[in-house]
Amino acid sequence: MIDLRSDTVTKPTAEMLEAMMSAQVGDDVFAEDPTVNALQEKAAKMFGHEAALFCPSGTMTNQIAINAHTSPGDEVICSELAHIYLYEGGGIAKNSGASVRLLPGDRGRFKADQIEPNINADDPHHPITTLVAVEDTCNKGGGACYDLDELKKIKAVCEKNNLQLHLDGARVFNSLVKTGYDKVEYGQIFNSISICLSKGLGAPVGSLLIGSKSFIRKAHRIRKSMGGGMRQAGYLAAAGLFALENNIERLADDHEKAQQMAESLKNCRFVNGVSPVDTNIVVAELKGIEVKDFLQKLLDQDIKAVPFGHGKVRFVAHLDVSMEQVEEFAKKVGSL
Repeated sequence: MIDLRSDTVTKPTAEMLEAMMSAQVGDDVFAEDPTVNALQEKAAKMFGHEAALFCPSGTMTNQIAINAHTSPGDEVICSELAHIYLYEGGGIAKNSGASVRLLPGDRGRFKADQIEPNINADDPHHPITTLVAVEDTCNKGGGACYDLDELKKIKAVCEKNNLQLHLDGARVFNSLVKTGYDKVEYGQIFNSISICLSKGLGAPVGSLLIGSKSFIRKAHRIRKSMGGGMRQAGYLAAAGLFALENNIERLADDHEKAQQMAESLKNCRFVNGVSPVDTNIVVAELKGIEVKDFLQKLLDQDIKAVPFGHGKVRFVAHLDVSMEQVEEFAKKVGSL
C-alpha cells in the first residue's frame, strides 16, 4: 500500500524508537522531565526565542496561542484557507470566544497591505482586532511557502497597529528547507510559533509552542486548563528531539518525491491540472470523474489519497514513501 493521505501516517524508525526507549524521564507537570526540557530549550533556541511548551498536538498549540493573545470578543485576522479556521473544530470561537476576519490570497498567503483595511475601527460596535495568524506552509494552499520579505512587511504592519503575530508552522521546516531562510531571522518575525513534530519530521506525536518566557508561562496555564499536562512525556519528547536533530534536511527528499508525483499525475487522463508544487503536497484537479470514484480507482491500485474539496484530491510525500513507490505510483496512475 502506498499511503499518500498525509505526512502524519509515518511510523517511528528503529533509531527513533531506540531514542524513545532510552530517554530519561521525570514528571513534566513538575517541570522535572529532562528530555521534555531539552526539547523545549532546543526548539526555542532554534528560532531565536526564549522558551517553548511541549503539547500533544498542533491544534492545541495553535489554540493555546490564540487564547493567550486574545480576549473574548476580540478578532483574529487570517487566511480564508487557514488551518486554524477550517480544521480546528471551531476552536477559535469555542476556546477563546473570538471572531475571525478572513482574507483572500494566493494559495493561503495574504499580503501585508491587506491587513490594515481589515483592522476594525475603535468602535464599541466592532470586535477588537488583536491578532494576525499566518500558516507556512499552507496545507489548503497545497504546501505554499511565504516570502520572507512579505512576512517582514506583515510584521511591520502588526507592530504599527499593536497586533500580535502568530505562525501556524505545522510544516514550517518544509518551508525553511525549500527557501533556505535562516531559522533565527525567520523566527524573530513572530510573537509565537507553533511547530509540529508528527508530520514531515516523523515523530509519532507532539507539537511545540514557542515564544517569550512570559508568553510561555501564560501558555502553560492555558495548556493546563485544556487538559494538556503530561507526566513522563520524555518518551514522546525523545522522538521529537531525534526528529529535530535528524529529519529536517531530509525533507528535501520529500519535495523531490512530490515533484515526481505531480508529473505523473499530469499524465493521468482523469486529471485536469496540478497545482504548483512548492514542498511535499500535491493537489490534483479532476475531470470526467467524481472524487469518490477516483479515490476508489486509486485504492484498487493500493494507493491512498484524500479528497480536498471542489473536485480536488491531495497527495502528500513523506519519509515512509520510498522512491521505488513513487515510481510504482507513476505506473499505476498512468494506467488508470
